[in-house]
Amino acid sequence: MWHYSTICSILISLQYVTSQKAGNEYPSFFNIGGVLSNNDSETHFSMVIAHLNFDQQYVPRGVTYYDKTIRIDKNPIKTALDVCKHLISRRVYAVVVSHEPTGDLSPAAVSYTNGFYQIPIIGISSRDAAFSDKNIHVSFLRTVPPYYHQADVWLEMLSHFGYTKVIIIHSSDTDGRAILGRFQTTSQTNYDDIDVRATVENIIEFEPKLESFTENLMDMKTAQSRVYLVYANTEDSYVIFRDAALNNMTETGHIWIVTEQALQANNTPIGVLGLKLNYANSENEHIRDAIYVLASAIKEMMTFNETITEAPKDCDDTGSIWESGKKMFNYLKTRNIRGATGQVAFDNNGDRMYAEYDVINVQSSSQYTKVGSFFYDAEKGRMKLKINDTALIWPGNTEKKPEGIMIPTHLKVLTIEEKPFVYVRELMDDEIDCDDDEIVCPHFNSTDGSEKDFCCKGYCIDLLKALAQRINFTFNLALSPDGQFGHYQLKNLTTGIGTGVKKEWNGLIGELVSERADLIMAPLTINPERAEFIEFSKPFKYQGITILEKKPSRSSTLVSFLQPFSNTLWILVMVSVHVVALVLYLLDRFSPFGRFKLTTNDGTEEDALNLSSAIWFAWGVLLNSGIGEGTPRSFSARVLGMVWAGFAMIIVASYTANLAAFLVLERPKTKLSGINDARLRNTMENLTCATVKGSAVDMYFRRQVELSNMYRTMEANNYDTAERAIQDVKDGKLMAFIWDSSRLEYEAAKDCELVTAGELFGRSGYGVGLQKGSPWTDAVTLAILDFHESGFMESLDKEWIFHGSIQQCEQFEKTPNTLGLKNMAGVFILVGVGIIGGVGLIIIEVIYKKHQIKKQKKMDIARNAADKWRGTIEKRKTLRASLAMQRQYNIGLNTVSKSISQAVDKNRYPKLSPLPRTPERAWPGDHEITRNRRNNDQVYKPPPRYMPTYATDVSHLVV
Repeated sequence: MWHYSTICSILISLQYVTSQKAGNEYPSFFNIGGVLSNNDSETHFSMVIAHLNFDQQYVPRGVTYYDKTIRIDKNPIKTALDVCKHLISRRVYAVVVSHEPTGDLSPAAVSYTNGFYQIPIIGISSRDAAFSDKNIHVSFLRTVPPYYHQADVWLEMLSHFGYTKVIIIHSSDTDGRAILGRFQTTSQTNYDDIDVRATVENIIEFEPKLESFTENLMDMKTAQSRVYLVYANTEDSYVIFRDAALNNMTETGHIWIVTEQALQANNTPIGVLGLKLNYANSENEHIRDAIYVLASAIKEMMTFNETITEAPKDCDDTGSIWESGKKMFNYLKTRNIRGATGQVAFDNNGDRMYAEYDVINVQSSSQYTKVGSFFYDAEKGRMKLKINDTALIWPGNTEKKPEGIMIPTHLKVLTIEEKPFVYVRELMDDEIDCDDDEIVCPHFNSTDGSEKDFCCKGYCIDLLKALAQRINFTFNLALSPDGQFGHYQLKNLTTGIGTGVKKEWNGLIGELVSERADLIMAPLTINPERAEFIEFSKPFKYQGITILEKKPSRSSTLVSFLQPFSNTLWILVMVSVHVVALVLYLLDRFSPFGRFKLTTNDGTEEDALNLSSAIWFAWGVLLNSGIGEGTPRSFSARVLGMVWAGFAMIIVASYTANLAAFLVLERPKTKLSGINDARLRNTMENLTCATVKGSAVDMYFRRQVELSNMYRTMEANNYDTAERAIQDVKDGKLMAFIWDSSRLEYEAAKDCELVTAGELFGRSGYGVGLQKGSPWTDAVTLAILDFHESGFMESLDKEWIFHGSIQQCEQFEKTPNTLGLKNMAGVFILVGVGIIGGVGLIIIEVIYKKHQIKKQKKMDIARNAADKWRGTIEKRKTLRASLAMQRQYNIGLNTVSKSISQAVDKNRYPKLSPLPRTPERAWPGDHEITRNRRNNDQVYKPPPRYMPTYATDVSHLVV
C-alpha cells in the first residue's frame, strides 16, 4: 500500500503537468512548507491551509494550497538536511519557520538553505537583528519585529514624558548596537522639533555575561541625565539592577526604561517601565498571518499576470536561480493586511512593522501592571502611544514624575577672543592674579596638551558674572581649545542597521556637543545648523552681517594740484596764454601808436612790445604777479590786456574754489554699496573679500544659493580669525571683510579710517549656547529678558562697544581735512623744477656767452691779420708810388725849379696826402662798434691802423 505522501506527490505532479499543458503562466497548486517546533503548530498549520483554500478573498478559483511540515531540530545541520530532503524536493514555493526553544541557529540554517534557491522564508518567532541583513538572509521575512525595534517605542515614551536627555545601556552584541543605531537614526529623522528630540548624553556598552556593573554606574552618576534606557538579556539585567540598588540609583529621581528581556529579571526594581510584545508567544496566530500574507502576495502576482515558474526540486542543482522566488519575495514585502496579530506589514529589510506592545510598570516585586499600549491607529495609518499617567508608580515608590535630570550648580564655561565682547591677555609670570575686572581663563591646547593662563574681560564676561549672580551658579572659564567657534564636517557612520552620514563639530560647538562644556558665553550667532545640536537662549544682542572696508582716500599724486581742472581745460588755458601773448605782440607792433617818446630830456623813443615781453605780460596777468615793464603801449593791445585780466581773474577764482573742494571739503564714500554690489557678485573682478572659515557667516553663505559664486571665490581667501582679517583691511591687503555687524561697527567706531558698507543682511542674534536638554536654558533666557527690560544690556553696550568712539568719528567727519605734504607735493616739486630749470638755463647762458667770446676773439685775430696784410699791401703800393714820384721828380728837377712837394699830382696819388675820416670813409667794423655802443655794450676799439703821413719833403727817399 502506497504511503499517503507518495500519493500526494504523484497527484501534485500530474496537476502541475496538466496546468502547463493548458497554457497557464502559473501553476494551479502551491506547496507551502513549514518548519515548526511542536505537533500543535504542525496541526494548526495544516488547518490554516485547509481553511485558506475555501477563502476566495485570498485564493483565486482553480488554485489550491498544500502543506508540508517538518519538525525543527536544535541541530542546524540536521534541520538544513531535512529541508532539502522533505521540503525542497517537494517543490515548496515558500517556507514558514518557527524557533526551536533551546537553539538559536536552526532558523538561520533554514534561511541559508532556502535563500540559496531564492525560496521565500517567513519567520514567526526569530527576532535577532542578524536576520535584517539582506546580504546574508536574502529572502527572509518575519511576522515578529526584531528586538531593536523597541527603540521606536522608547522614543515615543520619552516624547510623552518630556525627557530629552538619556543614557543608553546596551550589550556589545549585534542586537545591542542595533538598538542604539535605531534610536539615534530615528530620533534625527522622525523628530523634527529639536525642543522635544531625545539626545544621548552617555552610552554605556558592556560585554555580555556581566559580573559587576558598579564602575559604569559611577560614570553614570557624573552625568546630568537620570533617564536610563536598558537593553540587556535577563541575566545581565539582574547584575545591573543589583548594583544599581546598592548605589541608590533605583530610588527617587531615577527613571529606568527597559526592553522585554530585562523586564523578566527577578530583581527588577519598583517603578521600572518595560515593554512586552503582543502575541510574542502566540505561534498559531503568527502561522495564520504568515500563510495569509503569502496567499495575498501570490494572488497579486496572478492579478498582474506575473509568470510563476516551477519551484526548485533538487538541492544538488546549483546552476540556476529561481527568478519567480525573487519576485514573490518583493511582493511579500509590500503586504499590508489586518491579521490575527494586528496590522501586518514589512519594511525594506523584511522586518515586521506596526507591531503592538504593552507598556508594563513594575509596581511591586510581584505586580507587573499594564499602564499603556503602543498600537496601530487605523485612521491615521501610524502607531500611537497611550499611557495612563495616573496609574504609574515611579522609582522610590512615588507617584510624582521625576525631572529626569540632575541640575549641576557648577558649570564649565567656554569663550573665545572676540573684541569687544571678550578681551584676552596673557597672564605675565610676575603677576599672581588677574585684575579686578578680569577673570582667569586658561587655554588648554588639545594638540600638545599644554596649558597657558590668560585673563578675560569684556561685554560677555560682565554678562556671565551677572547671570551667575542672578540664577545662582558657579563656573570655571576657559578659552576655546582650537580657537574656533565651530563648524561641522560630514563623516560616514556605520551602524548595526546600515550606513549614514554624521556631522562632527569642532571648536566651541564641538566641546558642547561632546558634553565637555556646559555653557558657551561668547558672541555666538544663532543659526539653524548649530541649533540642531545645541540649545540657545534668547538673543542677548541682535545683529546682522555687514562689510568692513577701508575708506577710499582720494589719491594724492604729484599732480594733485591739477585735479580741479580737467586735462582739456588745462590745455586750453596753456594755449590761450600764448595766443593772447602773440596777438598782443602783433597789435602793439603794427599799431601806429605802438611807439612814442618818453618824457625825458634826452628825447629817446621806446620801442614797441616785443614777443618775449608779450609772453611775460600774459603769464604775469594770469598768475597775478606784478608787471614792472614790457606792458602794451597801443590802445588796442591794452583793451585786449584788460579782457585777458578778467579772464585770468575768473580762471584763478574757479581754480581756488575747486581746489578747496577737492583737497579739503570733500569726504570719501565707500567703495561698495553692499552685499548686492555687482563687483562682489562678479567673480572675474579683482576684488578680494573674505570671512572667517567655519563661522556662522561662512555657514550663511553656504546656505544662500544666490551667493554660491561669490562664496566659491571668497572661500580660498577666508581667515582663521577675525583679528587677522581686520588688520589686513587696515593694511590694504584685503578689500572687504564680511563679518558680524556688532564687531565691525565697533572697529569702524574705533578707527575712523574704516567704514561699514551697505545695509545689514542675514539678521540674527548672539545667544548663550547650552547643551541639548540643559536645565539651565529657561533660567538663562528669563534672566537675559530681565536684563533687556532693566537696561543692563544697554549699559554693557555703552561701556564696551561704543566707548564714545562714534562721537569722535562724527567730529572727525565734520572737521575739514588738513592739507599735508602729500596733497601739495606737486606744487613744491614744480617750484623745484623751476629752480633747477633756472639754474640749468643760467649754465647754458654762461656756456653760450663764453662760446661767443671765444668766437669774437677769433674774429678779432682774423681781422687783425687781415688789417696787417692790408697794411703791408698798402705799404708796397705806397713804396711803388714813391718810387714813381721820385723818378718823375728826378726828371722834373731838371726842368722845374720848384720843390718836390708841389710837383706831386694829388689827384693821381690821393693816398699820398692824409684825409679826414668821415662816416663815408670809416674803417670796416666801425658801424658794428657804433651799434654796440648804443646797446651799452663794451665798445671794441680796433688797434691803430697804419696811417702814413706823407710830408712834402721827400728828400730823404733814396732812389
